Amino acid sequence: TARATAVVMCMDVGLSMSNSAPGEESPFELAKKVIQKFVQRQVFSETKVELALVLFGTDSTDNPLSQNGQYQHIRVHRHLMVPDFDLLIEIENQIQPENQQGDWLDALVVCMDLLHTETKGKKYDCLNIALLTDLNTQTNAESSNMNIHNVASQNEWPRGSGQKRPRSPRHRQRSFYGTEEKHGISERDHAKPGCGLPELCMFKRVERRPVAWPCQLTIGSSLSIRIVGYKALTEERLKKMWVTVDAQSNQKDDVKRETVYCLDDDNETEVQKDDTIQGFRYGSDIVPFSKVDQEQMKYKHDGKCFAVLGFTKQSMIRRHQFMGSQILKIFAARDDEHAGVALSALIRALNELQMVAIVRYAYDRRSNPQVGAAFPCIKKDYECLMYVQLPFMEDLRQFTFPSFESKKFTPSDAQLSAVDSLIDSMMLVEEDENGEQRDLFKPHHLPNPAFQRHFQCLHHRAVSPGTPLPPIEPWLKAALDRPEVIKEHSRAPLEELKRKFPLTEVEKKKKLKTSAQIFGKESEESDAKKAKEDETAEEYNLADIAEAPVIVFISLFGCGDPRDLPVCQQLTHRIEQLLSNKNTQYYMKSITCIQAFREQSVKLGNADHYNSYLQSLKRSIPNRGLEVFWELLVQGIIPDSPPQFLVAEEKKEEAAAGPVEDTGDVDDLVSEQFLFLTSCFFFFFFFFLFPLSLVLALNTCLYKLL
Repeated sequence: TARATAVVMCMDVGLSMSNSAPGEESPFELAKKVIQKFVQRQVFSETKVELALVLFGTDSTDNPLSQNGQYQHIRVHRHLMVPDFDLLIEIENQIQPENQQGDWLDALVVCMDLLHTETKGKKYDCLNIALLTDLNTQTNAESSNMNIHNVASQNEWPRGSGQKRPRSPRHRQRSFYGTEEKHGISERDHAKPGCGLPELCMFKRVERRPVAWPCQLTIGSSLSIRIVGYKALTEERLKKMWVTVDAQSNQKDDVKRETVYCLDDDNETEVQKDDTIQGFRYGSDIVPFSKVDQEQMKYKHDGKCFAVLGFTKQSMIRRHQFMGSQILKIFAARDDEHAGVALSALIRALNELQMVAIVRYAYDRRSNPQVGAAFPCIKKDYECLMYVQLPFMEDLRQFTFPSFESKKFTPSDAQLSAVDSLIDSMMLVEEDENGEQRDLFKPHHLPNPAFQRHFQCLHHRAVSPGTPLPPIEPWLKAALDRPEVIKEHSRAPLEELKRKFPLTEVEKKKKLKTSAQIFGKESEESDAKKAKEDETAEEYNLADIAEAPVIVFISLFGCGDPRDLPVCQQLTHRIEQLLSNKNTQYYMKSITCIQAFREQSVKLGNADHYNSYLQSLKRSIPNRGLEVFWELLVQGIIPDSPPQFLVAEEKKEEAAAGPVEDTGDVDDLVSEQFLFLTSCFFFFFFFFLFPLSLVLALNTCLYKLL
């Protein structure tokens, strides 16, 4: 396990720290901000750092060395322990300027004694002292010389009784900005208070120990190499630390949670948990699974593995197909020389041939297996394989978009040149004075703004409960903004781009034209109103109205004008446009248009256009790949059409089928009416006219006989 680090913060709160020039923050306020930022970074970073706080220049004295009038006005505010929110609250509320002057060298000796006493018998990685003072205090010359000698020798220091004490050989003494860089502060000999604030503004990232993943790299059944893997890149997530507490006491134990299962009946009958079972929602149904079923339905495999399935060219692995939330670095086992030689040979061969290994990866028996690519990586200090996960069939998303090829929207040479200039001006890599390339924007050096905002709000709520949360800090907003150099370089190309690609405002159509206006029919409106509308009216085209083609078609079709055929053609053209996008949403819009087309055709007794279009559409289904659309049409979208009419034709010729009946054809409707009238005529003739004519004939014969 990693050893902890001990840090003693020594802050001057004396009288001179409150002095400042007009309009500037005092050294005390700057030092307090630095300590607050440093402590809150340690609180949220989850590192093994123990902190202590020593104040000098205080009105009171409280330290182990304050004997015989020595080491006065020095107070140990907090002993060495892991930092927490209580320390942040104490720094915010309890540390205030005081009226005495303390000796900063005496304060350093107290800090050294504190480190020696409270770290005795424990193992620490390093010991640090952070001193924050303006050095505007007088020190005792004799005492100073002795203390400087003791500090320089790093062997012993005086106690209050004058007794010497050995000093830890690993102890380090430096200013606050001389603490380890891994704690967020760079190495300096001395610095002004406040100059490190920009470095301390961001919360420290959570440090993770590298965890080894031992496994066997296998190629076939005869070659096996001992390897160990480490996560080189993985998505960092905040720990889910939200808990439900009592609003008054803020205690978790004061809130008890109970879950009750009830039937959905009038009495809400309670059901025991043992009488419930898990169900998987499958469409509109729920398929029950017991715990045994859930265990058996899991994909079973042989456990952890890193098996090479084959090799391929690096160019065959597309960058946009990389997926997953981590990248693994695969090394040979440290204590296995043969594994190191074998893996090195594999890495160098892949690198020379520009190949990658396709591998099956499984972390352990409980995890699902993956398929990924192992790229060779050769650095100055090490060699390894870089594993990246690749997608399965279900992970790919296939989209079909209309082509951009259009003469109307072809950019000119001047427009292309303007775009090239903009790209060149926004390059994030530039050459320095030595001719070396330098990155202007380094994403891997940027903190996650969501994490920073989360920690900022947590700190504020813990220190200042009941007050509104602070706004986002300006440096955090600027972190994801364009660099100032890029803003300056791209200003002129952006202006040129505006001139080359002018934007014109398109006025929204206020009103659709009526059928009378389209076909020139007279209306009951006044001449003045008609003249005004004619001036503002625009040419109408049904294909341009994407929102309500059915409503417009119904209003236009069957108005008695001989131009009904162009209206039908515009509707069918709109249907074809919708069918060019192979998506269920567009299929349903097309079916709505077809349904309106049919209803109006039957209603107005003019079904020739409808029948002709539907037959041509049916014949084109196999070649256009619209089987899914046609199935939706068959499955009750137009219930009046029998299945025989809607069966899609296959590409291969089949035997001729029987006559197809289409109840939607108006000719068939007319034929049925004709048959009905003919039947009525014969019925009337045989039952009424024929008997009457027979009676008249008999009467005529009898009259002649008489």
